[in-house]
Amino acid sequence: MNSILDTRPALRAEIDSVAEVAGYLWQKGWAERNGGNITVNITEHVDDDLRHMPALTEPIAIGTTLPHLRGCYFYCKGTGKRMRDLARQPMQNGSVIRILDDCASYVIIADEPVMPTSELPSHLSMHDYLIGSGSTYKASLHTHPIELVAMSHNKEMLQKDVMTKILWSMIPETLAFAPLGLGIVPYELPGSVRLAEATLEQIKDYDVVMWEKHGVCAVGRDIMDAFDQIDVLNKSAVIYMCAKSMGFTPDGMTPEAMREVQEVFQLPKQRPC
Repeated sequence: MNSILDTRPALRAEIDSVAEVAGYLWQKGWAERNGGNITVNITEHVDDDLRHMPALTEPIAIGTTLPHLRGCYFYCKGTGKRMRDLARQPMQNGSVIRILDDCASYVIIADEPVMPTSELPSHLSMHDYLIGSGSTYKASLHTHPIELVAMSHNKEMLQKDVMTKILWSMIPETLAFAPLGLGIVPYELPGSVRLAEATLEQIKDYDVVMWEKHGVCAVGRDIMDAFDQIDVLNKSAVIYMCAKSMGFTPDGMTPEAMREVQEVFQLPKQRPC
C-alpha cells in the first residue's frame, strides 16, 4: 500500500521523529498499554496534491470551534493505539487529518481511517491557542512519566511552583532546558472538558503541565523538543527520589547558583529561583 510519506521526504522525517519519540516513551515505561497521545501540526509539509486528496471519512465534529486551525493538517496518534506499535508503524497507528473551513470539524485523509485520540479536542485547543498567540510550537505530547506522577501524589508539591523549584535545583541542565518549569493542574477526569480548560490556562505560562496523579502534557517546537523537556524534568525527579530513598532530602542548588545558570544561558526569569 502506498503512503503519503513515500514521495514527501520532509513529511516522512517529521513522522519518523514522532515514531522515534513513541519508542522512547515505551522504553521508559511512560506509555503502558495505549497510554499517551501525540499531535503534530504538519501544515507546512502539505502540498497541493495533499490539499486536494479526497477524504477517507465524512466530517467529524471536534466538539468546539477553533478559529485559528482553519485549513490546518495534523498527524494524530490513533485512539486505542499503543506507542510501541506507533514506533514501528506510525501510519497504521495514527492518521493525518484536515481541519475543515467551519473550524469545528475534520476529516481523515491518510493513510488509513484511524480515528484520532479521544483527547483530540484538548490537543487541538492547545494548537489553536499556540497559533493564535503567534507561537511557532508545532507539537503536543501527553505521557505518564513515572517519577513526576509519583511526586504529584504529595499535596505539598502541588502548590504553585513548588515542584518547579525542586526540579530546577537538582541539576543545572533542568533549569537550562526546561526554563519555564512545570505547571500544575489539580486532578480532573481524564478527557474531560475541565481538564482541557485547566491545561489551556497553564499552557499560557508553562511548556510542560503536570496533571495530578495522571501524567504530563507538553508543547514544543517539534515532538522531540516536547519530549526533551519532559525528559529533563523527570530526570530531576529521579535524582530527588533517589536521594530521598537514601534517607535524606537533597539540598539542591542554591538560589544564587540557579540565578547564575539563568544569566549564563540567558533564560526567562518569569519565576524566581
